[in-house]
Amino acid sequence: MEAQQTDAAPAVLTGSADGVARITLNRPDKRNALSPELVRELKAALRAADGDPDVRVVVLEGAGKDFCSGADLSALQVIAQAGVMENLADVRELAELFLLPRAMRKPVIAAVRGRALAGGCGLATACDLVLAAESAELGYPEVAIGFVPAMVMAILRRNLGEKRAFELIVRAERIPAAEAERVGLVNRVYPDAEFQAGVDEYAGLLARRSASAVQLSKRLLYHSDGMGFEAAIRAGEDLNVIARMTEDLQAGVARFLAGGRA
Repeated sequence: MEAQQTDAAPAVLTGSADGVARITLNRPDKRNALSPELVRELKAALRAADGDPDVRVVVLEGAGKDFCSGADLSALQVIAQAGVMENLADVRELAELFLLPRAMRKPVIAAVRGRALAGGCGLATACDLVLAAESAELGYPEVAIGFVPAMVMAILRRNLGEKRAFELIVRAERIPAAEAERVGLVNRVYPDAEFQAGVDEYAGLLARRSASAVQLSKRLLYHSDGMGFEAAIRAGEDLNVIARMTEDLQAGVARFLAGGRA
C-alpha cells in the first residue's frame, strides 16, 4: 500500500478484507519514524483490529520504501530538553506500543520492506511474526550515536541468544534479511518481486486457521515465558481443557473422523 504524506494525512492507514487487517505506517517522507502522533494512532489501530470480531490476523507494514526508521530524532531532540516527568510520559507511550502486539489476542505480522532500524526493528520484532523482503535491512544503530536501545533490548533478548543480541547492539550494524532470518529475527524472506504476494498468502493461510486455537496458543506461549517447566505443563493442562470445549475443535475433529483434512 502506497501513500503520500500531507499535513492533513493520518499517520496510520487501516483497512481489512478476508479476515486480515492491514495497518500501514504513513510517514514515508520520514521513513515512517515513530513520532508521538504515529505512536498514538498505531496503538489505537492495533486495539481496534484486536477488538474487531471479523479480524483474525493483523499485518503491520510501512508506506513507501521503508518499514520504520525508529524514533523521530527531531521530536526526540525537542522532548530531551523537557523535564524528567515529560520524558517519562513520552517513553511510556512508546513502551505501551512495544508491549501491545504480544498482549493482543490476534497474531500480528510485521511485513518488512526496506529498512527496519532501531525502534523500527524493535517494533517489527515485537510482532508475533516477521516477514521480510530480500532487500530489507534490520538493525540497532543507536550505539553509533551514543544512544542505548533500552526498551527494544528486552524484545531482542527474547528473540536471540545472549551473545548474538549483544553483538547486534554494540556493533550497531544493519544486517540483510537473509542474515536476520538465519539468526532468528525474521521468520520468512521473499524475493522483492514476490514479497507482497508472499505476505498475502502467509496472512491468508493464518486467517483460515482456527481463530480460537491460534489465540489460545499465542496466550499460552507467551504466558509460559517466565515459568519453570512443571508450571508451564500445568498451565497447558488448563488450556488443553478449554481447547477441547471450543466449537472449532469439535468441528475439526468431526471433519477428521469423516475423512476430511484437519
